[in-house]
Amino acid sequence: MHLSPDPAISPEDIERGKHALIADAGWASLTGSLYGGVILIGFALELGAGPFLIGVLAAIPFLAQVVQLPAVALIERVRKRRKITVLAATAARVLILALALLPFLPDRQTQLAFLFGAQIAVTTLGAIAGCSLNSWLHQFLPREGLGAFFAQRLFWSTAVGALGALFAGLMIDRWPLGDRLYAYSLTFVAAGIAGFVSSWFLSRVPEPAMQRAGPPAPLLTAIGEPFADRNFRRVIVFMAAWNVASNLAAPFLAVYLLRQLGFALGTVTSLWVASQFANALTIYLWGRLSDRLSNKAILAVALPVYFLCTLALVFAAIPARHMLTLPLLYLIHVLMGAASGGIGLATGNLGLKLAPHGKGTIYLANVSLVGSFAGGIASIAGGALADWFASREFSVSFHWLSPGVIKEVTVLQFQHWEFLFAISAALGLYVMHALSRIEEGQRISERHVVQQFVLEAFRSIDQLSSIEGLRMAILIPFARMFERRRHTRVNVAPSDKVL
Repeated sequence: MHLSPDPAISPEDIERGKHALIADAGWASLTGSLYGGVILIGFALELGAGPFLIGVLAAIPFLAQVVQLPAVALIERVRKRRKITVLAATAARVLILALALLPFLPDRQTQLAFLFGAQIAVTTLGAIAGCSLNSWLHQFLPREGLGAFFAQRLFWSTAVGALGALFAGLMIDRWPLGDRLYAYSLTFVAAGIAGFVSSWFLSRVPEPAMQRAGPPAPLLTAIGEPFADRNFRRVIVFMAAWNVASNLAAPFLAVYLLRQLGFALGTVTSLWVASQFANALTIYLWGRLSDRLSNKAILAVALPVYFLCTLALVFAAIPARHMLTLPLLYLIHVLMGAASGGIGLATGNLGLKLAPHGKGTIYLANVSLVGSFAGGIASIAGGALADWFASREFSVSFHWLSPGVIKEVTVLQFQHWEFLFAISAALGLYVMHALSRIEEGQRISERHVVQQFVLEAFRSIDQLSSIEGLRMAILIPFARMFERRRHTRVNVAPSDKVL
């Protein structure tokens, strides 16, 4: 297997590399969905982990990013990013495969200890691989068409990962052979195998020789350089704020659905899959807009939707779980998935776009490191807050008392995990403020982004739908709305008549 940098890379090599990166994303996402996310949380709960331990487990991938500091030095010294990426990723996947042995250990405490140890090792190796891969892609991929390429990559990774998670969740729920821990073992075996396939595709991506932007600077000096760049410093602050606000609550959504609302693992997995499919179906639209408009404009639309959905989780089960709770949760997850697609694409592109050419390694490492550290602290804080809020409740209700009649209607209620969703949504206000301070070319209004998103959706419907009546039923109301707005502007515009 050839893992050293390539002396020359042709346009055909770039196209071949792009296809390999898309295949790698699909298999890597399958690995993640079978090992992490809802499956990992369910496994930890099965082993007896409480809220604080769940928070620590969710924080480990973020805090492990601190190894990007020595990883930057390693990359600059070795200067073989493909070798570093493939070897580190493959070693992590060997450990994931080894997790299949956990159910055979003697007791729950030992199993939990090994789970946390493996999570630390897997995420540390993943951080090294990610740092090396970011630098590699920053130099390998042309700046033009980044949005469309990453949209395609995210589409396949999301779709494949969602199907894998759905299958795993249903299989674990319906496991017929006794202890469900052995069902988790099977998913870890599948995750490891998928990871090896991902590593093979990654090894097929060409690697250009590393460039030098000048004489090598001391590591601490290089680390401080992105913070001296005023606009890039704002990107770092924004990413830190976004990771705090989102990760205070997001790691505990599965726990909330499983424990507080009492849904089965298969149902919770299907909610996550609905979110991921909404993500996949809209990612192409976000990618086209990213190339044509700006990443900041996309974030200005997607972030409010995400935080409003986070707040809406509080209202889905008031005063308790009812017949509309599950439909409401599906709707919330679909909207969150669509918004997350735009957020994931735009935040990734923002760093790639604003990092100076030749300095991608240290600039992107800083974004990842600061954002991840903030997310890890938020996850641990969320777990601690969840423990504190476990025995607390806040509610607002209307109470009517008359002879023979007593009525009470609850309009607002926070219990346990719901406090985290409310706090996360409130922190979203600062995230929007941090975003507003970033400079990324011409300012584009949120209304223009929404209009372009709708138009892109119409184009997709026009390309996919062969049912003319259905297409016209969808398009006519919006066409009339835009025509009415255009007609109004023509009537009030004074330019031609005055001149």
